[in-house]
Amino acid sequence: MAAKKIEAFKGFSPETIRFFKDLAANNYKEWFDAHKSVYDNEVVAPLKSLITYLTPTMYNIDPAFELRPHRAMSRIYRDVRFSKNKDPYKTCMWITFQLPVSRDDWKDYPGYFMEINGDNYILGMGLFMPKKKVMDVFREEVSFHAEEFRRVTQETVLDRGFLLGGDEYKRPLANDLPEYHQQWIQRKGIYVYKTIPIGNEVFSVEFADRLADDFQALEWLYKFMKECQP
Repeated sequence: MAAKKIEAFKGFSPETIRFFKDLAANNYKEWFDAHKSVYDNEVVAPLKSLITYLTPTMYNIDPAFELRPHRAMSRIYRDVRFSKNKDPYKTCMWITFQLPVSRDDWKDYPGYFMEINGDNYILGMGLFMPKKKVMDVFREEVSFHAEEFRRVTQETVLDRGFLLGGDEYKRPLANDLPEYHQQWIQRKGIYVYKTIPIGNEVFSVEFADRLADDFQALEWLYKFMKECQP
Protein backbone atom coordinates (compact mmCIF):
# COMPACT_ATOMS: atom_id res chain seq x y z
CA MET A 1 0.00 0.00 0.00
CA ALA A 2 1.39 3.40 -0.95
CA ALA A 3 2.15 5.80 1.87
CA LYS A 4 -0.45 8.51 2.42
CA LYS A 5 0.65 11.83 0.95
CA ILE A 6 1.55 14.47 3.52
CA GLU A 7 -0.37 17.66 2.85
CA ALA A 8 1.19 21.12 3.08
CA PHE A 9 1.03 22.60 6.56
CA LYS A 10 -1.76 25.18 6.88
CA GLY A 11 -1.96 25.31 10.65
CA PHE A 12 -3.81 23.27 13.22
CA SER A 13 -7.58 23.49 13.52
CA PRO A 14 -9.87 24.32 16.45
CA GLU A 15 -10.67 20.59 16.45
CA THR A 16 -7.03 19.87 17.26
CA ILE A 17 -7.19 21.91 20.43
CA ARG A 18 -10.65 20.64 21.31
CA PHE A 19 -9.40 17.06 20.96
CA PHE A 20 -6.67 17.61 23.56
CA LYS A 21 -9.07 19.32 25.96
CA ASP A 22 -11.70 16.60 25.57
CA LEU A 23 -9.12 13.85 25.92
CA ALA A 24 -7.97 15.30 29.24
CA ALA A 25 -11.54 14.91 30.49
CA ASN A 26 -12.19 11.53 28.82
CA ASN A 27 -8.93 9.63 29.09
CA TYR A 28 -10.15 6.12 28.40
CA LYS A 29 -10.07 3.72 25.47
CA GLU A 30 -13.74 3.84 24.50
CA TRP A 31 -13.70 7.63 24.08
CA PHE A 32 -10.42 7.59 22.19
CA ASP A 33 -11.59 4.85 19.84
CA ALA A 34 -14.74 6.83 19.08
CA HIS A 35 -12.61 9.89 18.22
CA LYS A 36 -9.75 8.11 16.48
CA SER A 37 -10.54 9.77 13.14
CA VAL A 38 -10.25 13.20 14.79
CA TYR A 39 -6.89 12.20 16.23
CA ASP A 40 -5.66 10.97 12.83
CA ASN A 41 -6.93 13.93 10.81
CA GLU A 42 -6.59 16.87 13.22
CA VAL A 43 -3.53 15.86 15.29
CA VAL A 44 -1.32 13.37 13.47
CA ALA A 45 -1.77 14.75 9.95
CA PRO A 46 -0.93 18.40 10.75
CA LEU A 47 1.99 17.36 12.95
CA LYS A 48 3.48 15.39 10.08
CA SER A 49 2.86 18.34 7.79
CA LEU A 50 4.57 20.64 10.28
CA ILE A 51 7.65 18.41 10.43
CA THR A 52 7.83 18.39 6.64
CA TYR A 53 7.45 22.18 6.53
CA LEU A 54 10.29 22.62 9.01
CA THR A 55 12.58 20.07 7.36
CA PRO A 56 14.56 22.53 5.17
CA THR A 57 15.21 24.79 8.17
CA MET A 58 16.29 21.93 10.40
CA TYR A 59 18.41 20.35 7.66
CA ASN A 60 20.29 23.63 7.29
CA ILE A 61 20.94 23.65 11.05
CA ASP A 62 22.13 20.03 11.08
CA PRO A 63 21.82 17.68 8.09
CA ALA A 64 22.24 14.74 10.48
CA PHE A 65 18.88 15.33 12.20
CA GLU A 66 16.27 12.59 12.06
CA LEU A 67 13.70 14.25 9.80
CA ARG A 68 11.30 11.43 8.92
CA PRO A 69 7.89 12.51 10.25
CA HIS A 70 7.01 9.17 11.82
CA ARG A 71 10.32 9.23 13.71
CA ALA A 72 10.24 12.90 14.70
CA MET A 73 6.73 12.74 16.21
CA SER A 74 5.77 11.39 19.63
CA ARG A 75 3.25 8.65 20.34
CA ILE A 76 0.04 9.46 22.18
CA TYR A 77 -0.09 6.09 23.91
CA ARG A 78 1.39 6.12 27.40
CA ASP A 79 3.51 3.31 28.83
CA VAL A 80 1.65 2.68 32.08
CA ARG A 81 3.60 -0.39 33.18
CA PHE A 82 5.82 1.47 35.65
CA SER A 83 3.71 4.57 36.25
CA LYS A 84 1.28 5.39 39.03
CA ASN A 85 -0.73 7.33 36.46
CA LYS A 86 -2.69 4.67 34.56
CA ASP A 87 -4.32 7.01 32.04
CA PRO A 88 -3.77 5.28 28.68
CA TYR A 89 -3.16 8.45 26.62
CA LYS A 90 -0.96 11.51 26.81
CA THR A 91 -2.84 14.79 26.70
CA CYS A 92 -0.21 16.43 24.50
CA MET A 93 1.90 15.60 21.46
CA TRP A 94 5.32 16.79 20.45
CA ILE A 95 7.85 16.79 17.67
CA THR A 96 11.61 16.58 18.12
CA PHE A 97 14.64 17.16 15.94
CA GLN A 98 17.54 15.09 17.22
CA LEU A 99 20.49 13.11 15.99
CA PRO A 100 19.64 9.47 15.23
CA VAL A 101 21.98 8.13 17.92
CA SER A 102 21.40 5.12 20.12
CA ARG A 103 18.66 4.91 22.72
CA ASP A 104 21.19 5.50 25.49
CA ASP A 105 23.26 8.23 23.84
CA TRP A 106 20.55 10.69 22.76
CA LYS A 107 20.58 12.34 26.18
CA ASP A 108 24.15 13.54 25.64
CA TYR A 109 23.31 15.51 22.50
CA PRO A 110 21.16 18.62 22.20
CA GLY A 111 17.79 18.45 20.49
CA TYR A 112 14.93 20.72 19.47
CA PHE A 113 11.31 20.20 20.48
CA MET A 114 7.79 21.60 20.19
CA GLU A 115 4.94 20.32 22.35
CA ILE A 116 1.27 21.22 21.93
CA ASN A 117 -1.69 20.59 24.23
CA GLY A 118 -5.12 22.08 24.86
CA ASP A 119 -3.83 25.19 26.59
CA ASN A 120 -0.44 26.14 25.18
CA TYR A 121 2.55 25.13 23.15
CA ILE A 122 6.13 24.84 24.34
CA LEU A 123 9.23 25.05 22.18
CA GLY A 124 12.89 24.92 22.92
CA MET A 125 16.24 23.22 22.62
CA GLY A 126 18.92 21.85 24.87
CA LEU A 127 20.64 19.08 26.78
CA PHE A 128 17.85 17.55 28.80
CA MET A 129 19.43 14.64 30.72
CA PRO A 130 23.13 14.57 29.81
CA LYS A 131 25.80 12.66 31.65
CA LYS A 132 27.84 14.70 34.11
CA LYS A 133 30.92 14.56 31.90
CA VAL A 134 29.00 16.28 29.08
CA MET A 135 28.02 19.15 31.37
CA ASP A 136 31.59 19.32 32.64
CA VAL A 137 32.75 19.94 29.07
CA PHE A 138 29.93 22.44 28.58
CA ARG A 139 31.11 24.41 31.62
CA GLU A 140 34.70 24.34 30.38
CA GLU A 141 33.65 25.65 26.98
CA VAL A 142 31.51 28.39 28.50
CA SER A 143 34.49 29.45 30.60
CA PHE A 144 36.85 29.40 27.63
CA HIS A 145 34.45 31.41 25.42
CA ALA A 146 32.86 33.42 28.23
CA GLU A 147 32.45 36.79 26.51
CA GLU A 148 31.26 35.39 23.16
CA PHE A 149 28.88 33.03 24.98
CA ARG A 150 27.38 35.91 26.99
CA ARG A 151 26.99 38.15 23.97
CA VAL A 152 25.43 35.57 21.65
CA THR A 153 23.13 33.89 24.17
CA GLN A 154 21.85 37.22 25.46
CA GLU A 155 20.88 38.23 21.94
CA THR A 156 19.63 34.94 20.52
CA VAL A 157 18.13 33.36 23.63
CA LEU A 158 17.21 35.68 26.49
CA ASP A 159 16.32 38.72 24.38
CA ARG A 160 13.98 36.52 22.35
CA GLY A 161 12.02 35.52 25.44
CA PHE A 162 13.47 32.08 26.12
CA LEU A 163 13.77 30.92 29.72
CA LEU A 164 16.41 28.58 31.10
CA GLY A 165 15.57 25.16 32.50
CA GLY A 166 17.36 22.21 34.03
CA ASP A 167 17.83 20.90 37.58
CA GLU A 168 20.15 23.14 39.56
CA TYR A 169 22.81 21.95 41.97
CA LYS A 170 21.94 22.41 45.63
CA ARG A 171 25.52 23.47 46.29
CA PRO A 172 26.84 25.87 43.65
CA LEU A 173 29.94 24.74 41.79
CA ALA A 174 32.97 26.90 42.45
CA ASN A 175 34.10 28.99 39.48
CA ASP A 176 35.37 32.44 38.53
CA LEU A 177 32.76 33.32 35.90
CA PRO A 178 30.59 36.46 36.10
CA GLU A 179 27.05 36.32 37.45
CA TYR A 180 25.50 36.10 33.97
CA HIS A 181 27.05 32.68 33.36
CA GLN A 182 25.95 31.12 36.65
CA GLN A 183 22.40 30.54 35.42
CA TRP A 184 23.88 28.46 32.60
CA ILE A 185 26.50 26.37 34.38
CA GLN A 186 24.96 25.61 37.78
CA ARG A 187 22.74 22.88 36.33
CA LYS A 188 22.80 19.12 35.80
CA GLY A 189 21.26 19.70 32.38
CA ILE A 190 20.53 22.87 30.46
CA TYR A 191 17.77 23.77 28.02
CA VAL A 192 15.97 26.88 26.84
CA TYR A 193 12.22 27.09 26.28
CA LYS A 194 9.14 29.23 25.73
CA THR A 195 5.60 28.43 26.90
CA ILE A 196 3.01 30.27 24.81
CA PRO A 197 -0.81 30.21 25.24
CA ILE A 198 -2.77 28.92 22.26
CA GLY A 199 -3.41 31.87 19.95
CA ASN A 200 -4.68 32.47 16.44
CA GLU A 201 -1.21 31.89 14.96
CA VAL A 202 -1.63 28.18 15.74
CA PHE A 203 -4.38 28.00 13.09
CA SER A 204 -2.25 29.23 10.20
CA VAL A 205 1.11 28.68 8.53
CA GLU A 206 2.36 31.59 10.66
CA PHE A 207 2.83 29.04 13.45
CA ALA A 208 5.41 27.09 11.44
CA ASP A 209 7.17 30.28 10.39
CA ARG A 210 7.47 31.39 14.01
CA LEU A 211 8.92 28.01 14.98
CA ALA A 212 11.41 28.13 12.13
CA ASP A 213 12.50 31.63 13.14
CA ASP A 214 13.01 30.69 16.80
CA PHE A 215 14.75 27.43 15.94
CA GLN A 216 17.13 29.24 13.60
CA ALA A 217 17.93 31.75 16.33
CA LEU A 218 19.07 28.87 18.55
CA GLU A 219 21.47 27.45 15.96
CA TRP A 220 24.61 28.91 17.54
CA LEU A 221 23.73 27.50 20.95
CA TYR A 222 22.77 24.14 19.44
CA LYS A 223 26.15 23.79 17.75
CA PHE A 224 27.92 24.96 20.89
CA MET A 225 26.18 22.22 22.89
CA LYS A 226 26.73 19.59 20.22
CA GLU A 227 30.50 20.03 20.49
CA CYS A 228 30.46 19.39 24.24
CA GLN A 229 31.39 15.74 23.99
CA PRO A 230 34.06 14.31 26.34
